[in-house]
Amino acid sequence: MSTKTSYLSKSPWVIHYDASSCNGCDIEVLATLCPGFDAERFGVINTGNPKQADIFMVTGSVNERNIKVIREIYDQMLEPKVVVACGICACSGGIFHDCYNVLGGVDKAIPVDVYAPGCAVRPETLIDAVVEACAILEEKAEAMKAGKKPGQEEPAQNEGDDSEASEEAKAEAIEETAAAAEETTEENGSDEKAEAANDKAEE
Repeated sequence: MSTKTSYLSKSPWVIHYDASSCNGCDIEVLATLCPGFDAERFGVINTGNPKQADIFMVTGSVNERNIKVIREIYDQMLEPKVVVACGICACSGGIFHDCYNVLGGVDKAIPVDVYAPGCAVRPETLIDAVVEACAILEEKAEAMKAGKKPGQEEPAQNEGDDSEASEEAKAEAIEETAAAAEETTEENGSDEKAEAANDKAEE
């Protein structure tokens, strides 16, 4: 376990699963991993094997047909592991939330650590989510070194209180990720304006 933890702290592996999205978020996930945004500069590597993966990125909402697949992939991943819900459908069910065949977001099937909202989710948001996921993965690895199981430190709560706290935590996480992505977008825009001004001055 210590060998795996030491390795993951340098190079977390990511597995992506399209639950039932329109492919809008999937395209953004691919864009994030491509050289244009180059998420690999943070040390993450894409894989198709759940047993090698540390970060589980899911797009699309959960339904009766894919919930078993999501759980199977999650169960095959070794601890420590982190789940990222990519796009508003994965976060809460999105515009299909009230459809008869939709159960809701990814957290209806497995525990979610990071929520990355958007329709479609922007690459900047995904990058922020991946960076946050890496930090959470490191925390879980340290907890395992100390002999704690993931989530062991969380106090027991009544079912009603736990559900309410979960919804509040989800909303807060979505707001924080969206705010971080907006800041990243503004910074990129400022850089582009500065470059354009320099080019104009040189002309």
